[in-house]
Amino acid sequence: MRKASRLFEIIQIVRLARKPVTAAEIAAQLEVTPRSIYRDIAALQAMRVPIEGGRGIGYILRPGFTLPPLMLSIEETEAIVLALALLDRTGDMGLKQAAKQVNRKIAAALPPPLAELFTDNALHAWGSGVPAPEAVDLATVRRAIRNEQKMALDYRDEYARATERIIRPIALVYYSQTANIVAWCELRLAIRNFRADRVEHCELVDDFFRGDGERLRALWIDGWNTSPAAAS
Repeated sequence: MRKASRLFEIIQIVRLARKPVTAAEIAAQLEVTPRSIYRDIAALQAMRVPIEGGRGIGYILRPGFTLPPLMLSIEETEAIVLALALLDRTGDMGLKQAAKQVNRKIAAALPPPLAELFTDNALHAWGSGVPAPEAVDLATVRRAIRNEQKMALDYRDEYARATERIIRPIALVYYSQTANIVAWCELRLAIRNFRADRVEHCELVDDFFRGDGERLRALWIDGWNTSPAAAS
């Protein structure tokens, strides 16, 4: 177990303990030596984490030191940080902005002595991202999916044929080169995929398909094993 992970685990153990817990007891839970626990507790105390006690007595966490209601391990938090970094590749400007806000909230929720463990820029998702589509706001598409609201598209397919569609959007699929809008197409009367970079105009329609989104997603998922992805 990495030292940073042990620091979190030690805080959790002494925080939840109803009586002083010895270094030997902590070491047994974390499968390390008591000497490592002594060093870790000294490090936490140097960070001003209010752990009190000593060898042969046990350790307690002084009241007033709080942790977030949802306490993640180091690895779990790193997984979130990296996943948020990967959102930079989607071309979805709304999600990219949300990812930055989530990063700030995670850092703000951690105890100040430990927050620096997650703000040292040690994890990166390298490589170029997908450019944002010019004619469609993916945040609007996501909102339409949530609200089960229809959309009107001016769309040009792979053969440059232009059509006007009324769709019932049910999912967004992010690929390495573009995002696909999965929707029930009222022109084709079937599930179709629309590449976001081929949409020439997009707007919400004052009409809804509320209560039907889950059924349409089930229909789409059922089609995965029975036929190739339908063209638009």
